[in-house]
Amino acid sequence: MRCIIVDDEPLARKGILLLINKTQGLEFVGEFSDAESASAFLKTESVDLVFLDIQMPGTNGIEFAKTIGNKTLVVFTTAYAEYALDSYEVDAIDYLVKPVALNRFQRAVTKAKNYADMFSKDASNSLEAIENEYIFIRAERRIIKIYLNDITFIEGLKDYVIIHTAEQKIITLMNLKEIYGRLPENTFIRVSKSYIVNIRHISSLDNNDVIIGKHEIPIGNVYRNEFFERFVSGKLLN
Repeated sequence: MRCIIVDDEPLARKGILLLINKTQGLEFVGEFSDAESASAFLKTESVDLVFLDIQMPGTNGIEFAKTIGNKTLVVFTTAYAEYALDSYEVDAIDYLVKPVALNRFQRAVTKAKNYADMFSKDASNSLEAIENEYIFIRAERRIIKIYLNDITFIEGLKDYVIIHTAEQKIITLMNLKEIYGRLPENTFIRVSKSYIVNIRHISSLDNNDVIIGKHEIPIGNVYRNEFFERFVSGKLLN
């Protein structure tokens, strides 16, 4: 994957470059101290992955991420953990807090590679139909039937929707709002700009996240009150 670093701190760029050089499958093609110069580079060069700081002079990382094309994935690298939720609101693939450990960095890269592979294989997929108990998804030259009860959560990334079950991940070219409007509202709820969850698969939660299996899914500020009012408040035993 062709990657660049965007960070206003020279030492931080050097640290990320060291991690890139220790990670297979990455081709480093440039580093930039501000969003403006990185944006100019992206207009003429193909880049698969951007390691992006948030706190920068001029255009910050969150605003810059909104302008990055659908074919380029973003991993935030920042010293500020409090921006994690904001990062998912702009479809970041992962969020790394500095100083970044090599194994954590490589997990983020592996995740990015997996998503890039899905996009390249399934870009022409579409949602065929939603019935009372199941949906049909066109994937890899066939139509796959997925029972709604088996769906653990649905993730939106760029122009794609990724349907997660315990056994598989299926990608389709549509937006999260469209599929959410066609799902049964007594079972599925949107918890952030990027996630819809099946409440039957939630194992635990707090004010900021829901846990489904090994996945920690952030609850967005805009969606928090509705989620707790519809699915938590009336069932909470003190």
